[in-house]
Amino acid sequence: MEVSRKRSWSLSSTPEGPLAECIDAFTSRLIDQGYAASSAHLETRLVADFSRWLMVEGVALAEITHDHIDRFLRHRARHKRPRRGDPVALVRLLTLLRERGDVAIPAPTARVDVPPAEQLAGDFAAYLREERALAPSTVRTYLPFVALLLAERFDRGSVNLGDLRAADITGFVQHHAAHLQTRRCKTMTTALRSFLQYARYRGDVTADLTAAIPAVASWSRTSIPRAIAPAHVQQVLASCDLRSVTGRRDRAILLLLARLGLRACEICALTLEDIDWQAGNLRVHGKGGRECQLPLPADAGEAIANYLQHGRPTTVSRSLFLRVHAPIQGLKPPQSIDCIVRTALERAGIDSPRKGAHQFRHALATQMLSQGASLSEIGELLRHRSPQTTTIYAKVDLLALRALARPWPGAAR
Repeated sequence: MEVSRKRSWSLSSTPEGPLAECIDAFTSRLIDQGYAASSAHLETRLVADFSRWLMVEGVALAEITHDHIDRFLRHRARHKRPRRGDPVALVRLLTLLRERGDVAIPAPTARVDVPPAEQLAGDFAAYLREERALAPSTVRTYLPFVALLLAERFDRGSVNLGDLRAADITGFVQHHAAHLQTRRCKTMTTALRSFLQYARYRGDVTADLTAAIPAVASWSRTSIPRAIAPAHVQQVLASCDLRSVTGRRDRAILLLLARLGLRACEICALTLEDIDWQAGNLRVHGKGGRECQLPLPADAGEAIANYLQHGRPTTVSRSLFLRVHAPIQGLKPPQSIDCIVRTALERAGIDSPRKGAHQFRHALATQMLSQGASLSEIGELLRHRSPQTTTIYAKVDLLALRALARPWPGAAR
């Protein structure tokens, strides 16, 4: 049954206060985002109460802030039992008001008030996003190391990158590497290398200080990539309940992981326009803003079509895969794909040492290698930027490697 959007549906009387003319739009947005009628009803009543409180307090529409939300919730808690979702609902209301222009967005702090080191770190972040097209998560990972370097070297005074010396960089890495895990150390050196290249790009540094960054010992290539077994892949796929919306969606996602080795972030980035049904191709948005066309396997295409026809909620969102519960929107961040994989493994009764989505990528490469594919072909499908990245899979062909192994001295003859 379609939910009525009329004000009388949720409110027994005409609302009062500065939010009176916004309540219908708020209720409509909740319905469009897939919230249940009962949830929309409760949040509409909450906003009406907030509006009356604002009227009593003499607060105009354009003056509403987060502080008013906090004060109202404390006031309301003295008369009604608070609900856990009340703060989120009112923040959602404030977002709507900002989008409509009813509430002014606070002006950003003037750059003259920002310490020079923070300003430079902000410029570096903008460079990574706009010029290098790095993902926001990568930018957030790099910035703390850059900010720490600038804070230790220049404190809160003026920043002159020309004063940086190789000893400064080497000492910084050696000092902090002692307290970090290997993977975190690698991230630190990558962030510093990127920042120093940016400093040369700006002309602030003339010498190549990246050579002063010590190499971090890595033992990652001494182990074999952890891949999910082919039999387990079939168990995971079979565990999806195709009678439910969640099962149809999850099976389509798992097939893309297993057949094309997509990364979690690439699945989250897929839109309806990325599928060319006529040509049977899928456009993938990879790392660094790169795009490529991949052939869409028949079983994955059928699973996606089944989800679109019988599972995907009706919404204005163009994301291919959507949340099942409100708010109805695209899956993000990539951890949501790992959560789908972890749940599928548990449902299939598989006790895997790895719970994330990347093990399907390793499994695809391992299977291709066992069927005679070359490393270059594997790297092309997995969209590796460097051939060196693909060489790790050379170690999974144990039969071929056994022929190269030399007998241990003194072994029994």
